[in-house]
Amino acid sequence: MKIVTVSLLIMLLTIVGCSNYRKKTEVNPFISQVVHPEWSKNAVLYEVNVRQYTKEGTFNAFAEHLPRLKSMGIDVLWIMPSFPIGVVKRLGKLGSYYAVKDYMGVNPEFGTLDDLKALIKKVHDLGMHIILDWVPSYTAWDNQLAVDHPDWYLKDSTGNFRIPMTTNWSDVIQLDWSKKGLQDYMVEALKYRVNMGVDGFRVDWPPYIPKEFFERVRTELNAIKPILLLAENEKNTGFLEKGFDMNYSWELFELMNSIAQGKDSVNSLSKYFDKEKSIYPSNVYRMRFLTNHDENTWTGTIDSLMGDAQKVFATLIFTANGMPLIYSGQEVCFNKRLKFFDKDQINWDTCKLTGFYKNLIFLKKHNKAIWNGNFGGEMIKINTNKDNQVFSFYRERDGNRVVVFLNLSKNNVSVKPDLKNLEGEYTDYSTGEKATLSFNDLLSLGPWSYQILVK
Repeated sequence: MKIVTVSLLIMLLTIVGCSNYRKKTEVNPFISQVVHPEWSKNAVLYEVNVRQYTKEGTFNAFAEHLPRLKSMGIDVLWIMPSFPIGVVKRLGKLGSYYAVKDYMGVNPEFGTLDDLKALIKKVHDLGMHIILDWVPSYTAWDNQLAVDHPDWYLKDSTGNFRIPMTTNWSDVIQLDWSKKGLQDYMVEALKYRVNMGVDGFRVDWPPYIPKEFFERVRTELNAIKPILLLAENEKNTGFLEKGFDMNYSWELFELMNSIAQGKDSVNSLSKYFDKEKSIYPSNVYRMRFLTNHDENTWTGTIDSLMGDAQKVFATLIFTANGMPLIYSGQEVCFNKRLKFFDKDQINWDTCKLTGFYKNLIFLKKHNKAIWNGNFGGEMIKINTNKDNQVFSFYRERDGNRVVVFLNLSKNNVSVKPDLKNLEGEYTDYSTGEKATLSFNDLLSLGPWSYQILVK
């Protein structure tokens, strides 16, 4: 589910202004005690829409793509919900993945429980990891929990089950997370999947669930194996204190689209990262994305939202702080809004973006400066004489450095950056050729273009 909100704290920080990149924030509003799994330090996340991925729409058919994804450098797969889907009040022919009929079962549309186990094993055999989409806030009308434990659901004034608050989702009913029995049940259901081999979960819309529940989840699941937890949420930073590793960065997504469409200025991007730094501790992961299943279906394709700016903004999310996401088909220029409740299909072929994303992933993997959280380096802005068009920064860690220049405009730009303490020999990421940065350099950047220098 997609709901974008901005906390009062963020609005106040925007009004009063935030610290410069080069200044360390003295006090963060919260402290994160989460210890991320070691394998997540330079991870790239890939969202798998099993239903639409292949003609068959099964786990087994998707498994045929694993070697291709491995060769790209993908190492963490997020599988969209794999539960049986409710029939009562179903939307469309096949229904929403998020209308869960049985938390312990597997959607027969995708295959059997053994097929899911086999997919998990194949993922692990390739040295990759797998997280499942978990939907804890509501269930399908015909979930057996509604029969066995009707007290675990919220009711309206007439005593009837009610759909989730502030939505028109008629195919699901809202759970009541004040119930201890429901919490115990969900912990056991999550343990069941982890014992099956799953490496973590993307949790669908958790704001109405107590953060203490997810702190319990992390403790009990980590006792089995280190796990990764991604929250589909941006406002409630408390979830990141002891529970989740990572949350969504919707505000950045919307800002990138706004800049690409000429509705906002590049200066807003600098303000965004200043604000983010003042709110989030440096060890917290933020999920960066150009699209996902919600945005693709309900908002638009990357092409329709960003046009020629896709590459430069992809470069931003792979080099800035945070964990980048690639959605099914993004790497093959797939330009279609996929149906949500019915069968659709991604057409697979290579394109100009296939090698582009593979190279970005390689850079992410092999340069510590741009690793995730505290595994990577701090993001420090480089001032230029064209800050209204060019966004530039560098990151550095353990002798590794990445210097990034992004022309976020449709015009050719000649820019003079402030390269104090950055002079020296680099390798141009795009060409592989040696490059020298000097204090007097004047860089020329084409429309929506970028330059990355590495050492």
